[in-house]
Amino acid sequence: MSIVPAIRVRGVVKRFADLEVLSGIDLDVPRGHVTCLLGPSGSGKSTLLRCVAFLEETSDGFIEIDGEPLGYGLGPDAKRMRLAASSIRAVRSKIGMVFQQFNLWPHMTALGNVAEALVTVRRLSRRQANEQAMAQLEKVGLSQRASHYPGELSGGQQQRVAIARALALEPRIMLFDEPTSSLDPELTGEVLNVMRSLAETGMTMLVVTHEIGFAASVATKIVFLDHGRLLVEGAPGDVFSKPRHPRIDQFLDTYLDRGAAGLI
Repeated sequence: MSIVPAIRVRGVVKRFADLEVLSGIDLDVPRGHVTCLLGPSGSGKSTLLRCVAFLEETSDGFIEIDGEPLGYGLGPDAKRMRLAASSIRAVRSKIGMVFQQFNLWPHMTALGNVAEALVTVRRLSRRQANEQAMAQLEKVGLSQRASHYPGELSGGQQQRVAIARALALEPRIMLFDEPTSSLDPELTGEVLNVMRSLAETGMTMLVVTHEIGFAASVATKIVFLDHGRLLVEGAPGDVFSKPRHPRIDQFLDTYLDRGAAGLI
């Protein structure tokens, strides 16, 4: 009996007008593992992540979360279908997402930002929501900053609040879209350490990143996209070991200055 992957992507195509951004992507993201999406800017990484989160609908192909279809099923293995809105919400509730920008409400404290979805989505009382939110802030090392507003927090702290906010709804899968791209190196380390700790708990994670050192040391699978196509996938040791794909060599020449030289 085969194990159903946490995320199953088959034949996914995404077009914006005449521009094809994703071209027939097939990908399995195993449960309890970290999969890192690498590739140059414009390769389709973030678009693929947004399709998995159903923030974008695929133009063709299909995506399953824990074996359940997400939105359309247009590939050869699936019937064309439109799920009811309630079914889509049920599937999406399994997913938490952290973006490049923190997207915190500036008029709410760190605690308020994390607790709000628990009140509005989970219908918890404010007291229950605050208790659970504080527990999540504790996990990301920010319980002492719970009463601070986003403008009083560093970029790394704001991103950790965003992670706590996503975790508060108890997702089975976490998606990260270049969560450190707007941070300086010191603050980047704060966020990556939280992500490492999260990986150690067995959370399924799909991460778009240019942090090669993180990908080499934490990921169990590396997926390399180029011009909307899946070019290479495999364990970090296989993808990064020499001799390697010339396109990856070219890519690494650009990003090795980010501290990965000793890890690949």
